[in-house]
Amino acid sequence: MSQYEDLQAGPIFPRGDKVGENFLGDAYLEMLYVDEKPLNGAIGNVTFAPGARNNWHVHDVGQILLVTGGEGWYQEWEQPARHLQKGDVVTIPADVKHWHGATKEAWFVHLAISPGGTTWLEEVAEADYLAL
Repeated sequence: MSQYEDLQAGPIFPRGDKVGENFLGDAYLEMLYVDEKPLNGAIGNVTFAPGARNNWHVHDVGQILLVTGGEGWYQEWEQPARHLQKGDVVTIPADVKHWHGATKEAWFVHLAISPGGTTWLEEVAEADYLAL
């Protein structure tokens, strides 16, 4: 069974609606939680098709990614990219410039826990992404 079939056959949460702004390629978002109490934050299920990724960005409070399926990348500014797969957890400190998304060959799904705001920046350079 391919990773795509695995994700289609048994996703944990709904895929959600296609997002375009601040994303390159086919990416989908299903907001699971948005409320001031008790967490004052948001939890979104983000699904990336192969090759899809978000722009560089920063979170003013930080972010946590819980990988629930597929394979992807996480990279902080001027650091090597980290390969991610189901079960990985990424803790992103406040104000750290980063991006995340799918590998070229695989779907990628994660929960993004984001208290506070996000500042969106430039796209990830195509040549840098293709070099991974």
